Amino acid sequence: MTRITDDEIIRNAIQLVNEGMRVTFPVKGNSMLPFIIGSRESVDLVKPDGLQPGHVVLAWVEGCRYVVHRIIRIDGDRVTLMGDGNIAGVEHCRLDEVAALAVNVVTPGGKHHPLYSAWRVRASRLWWQLLPVRRWILAVYRRTYLKMIA
Repeated sequence: MTRITDDEIIRNAIQLVNEGMRVTFPVKGNSMLPFIIGSRESVDLVKPDGLQPGHVVLAWVEGCRYVVHRIIRIDGDRVTLMGDGNIAGVEHCRLDEVAALAVNVVTPGGKHHPLYSAWRVRASRLWWQLLPVRRWILAVYRRTYLKMIA
């Protein structure tokens, strides 16, 4: 039996996005909590067009791996990203290393929720302001909500 690697899945997803298709892509890890629950929810990916801070993207960072993280700054050709579930640390890439734009969060039941609805945009801006206390909010979130849905 042939196993498909994560890298092959990502490359295939990017190829389909480049051909103009919308691809539902599974997300792993906790780096996008509380807005995207890894290993449970997915994102819909499309061609990256009109990128701006606040957008969630699939990007090749630091020349070594792909991440699904939020753009926090664009300076010319340089993009700075940070996961919503991270309390420190950022990644960098070039604009041409942003492979796809996430437009929806997809629940395990298949419902598609727009990432850029008015309330989600306001919530993500507030979440950015809460960066100094994110550690404690995420600790409570992980101990309560994530255990309830497990």
